[in-house]
Amino acid sequence: MIAPESLERAVELLRRGGVVALPTETVYGLSANAEDELAVRRVFAIKGRPATHPLIVHIPGVEHLGAWAHEVPEAARKLAEAFWPGPLTLVLKRTARATDAVTGGQDTVALRVPNHPVALAVLRRLGGGLAAPSANRFGKVSPTTAEHVREDLGGDVDLVLDGGPCTVGVESTIVDLSSEEPAILRPGGLAAENVERVLGRKVPVRTTSKVRVSGSLESHYAPRAGVVLVEPGQAVARVQELRGQGLRVGVLGPASLALPADVPRFDVPDEPAGAARVLYARLREADAQGHDVLVACLPAESGLGIAVRDRLSRAAAPRG
Repeated sequence: MIAPESLERAVELLRRGGVVALPTETVYGLSANAEDELAVRRVFAIKGRPATHPLIVHIPGVEHLGAWAHEVPEAARKLAEAFWPGPLTLVLKRTARATDAVTGGQDTVALRVPNHPVALAVLRRLGGGLAAPSANRFGKVSPTTAEHVREDLGGDVDLVLDGGPCTVGVESTIVDLSSEEPAILRPGGLAAENVERVLGRKVPVRTTSKVRVSGSLESHYAPRAGVVLVEPGQAVARVQELRGQGLRVGVLGPASLALPADVPRFDVPDEPAGAARVLYARLREADAQGHDVLVACLPAESGLGIAVRDRLSRAAAPRG
């Protein structure tokens, strides 16, 4: 656990307009006081993030919902009570407390309560909200350790709080409840089946929406290496084809996948939640070894496998 004096230093920096990287259960966040517009704009500048791309506001608990959202439907309360703290973000109609700098000029705000003792301790001491996108350069692989943050952002951050590796490993599931029809706008660390169980209805995953949310661009979460998507049974043939083009190739896939001994492999657990936990670390390892291409095996389209497929698809998308 982080020393109390480090937590107090973080809170003091945030109150003075500083930017602090802190751990959550999903990924490390680059946090600023959500009510300090200059600090929020500094987050955008550090990341190189477009100003129209909204941020998620992290709050200390469900009791703070009404301060940021002026319409809190019963569905939102049910999900918050079931899954907060946790990897769930709710999109709701905003109050004036959520400024245009945070919302990208929309009339909605994205809110969540993180499930990490360090993040919660900072939030409770601060007593307000933190705008906290992933603590990396925009569009690149998200950080799941403090060392990843330091590698990506260096001295641009006032303080990095090290809370160990993230336990979920992919960003939160974003559920839009700003209209009558709930929808998942970003699959993430909470499986869609769990959302549907609490709401008692099917909740579609929408790849396009009028509501802009974090992580919704076609190209995102991208390593330096190119990413080629395959079903596991196609991996060996694809590696041979790419090697024939003179490329240095590695394979990201389940630990049970049979590969020739000379193929560099970046194993993830066969079980989707385990794959999600280490996904970003494996993408970074492939970059560290200088691979030109990473052949990535798609997991089953169920549970957290949906989130892993989403991240890999965006990592493989054409890059601007």
